[in-house]
Amino acid sequence: MAAGKHLLGKARGSQVVGTAKVGEKGQIVIPKEARDLLGIRPGDTLLVLVDPDSGLVVSKPEVLQDVADKILGNLKKGESET
Repeated sequence: MAAGKHLLGKARGSQVVGTAKVGEKGQIVIPKEARDLLGIRPGDTLLVLVDPDSGLVVSKPEVLQDVADKILGNLKKGESET
């Protein structure tokens, strides 16, 4: 995979896997290659984040949980050191 930058600064692979057209009801279809790569299955819940300047991010909710766990773990570690 091509190298990219992960939210936490870790090296992360990123790929352009296709495009998605917005339908009349505002729905998009995630390209099959992206679904396969990320293990997204019918019925999965996805997290949608929006920033007017940066755009739209669609992710599995577990990603946010991992980030929160990392932040909270670092906070607890910092508190025990003082």
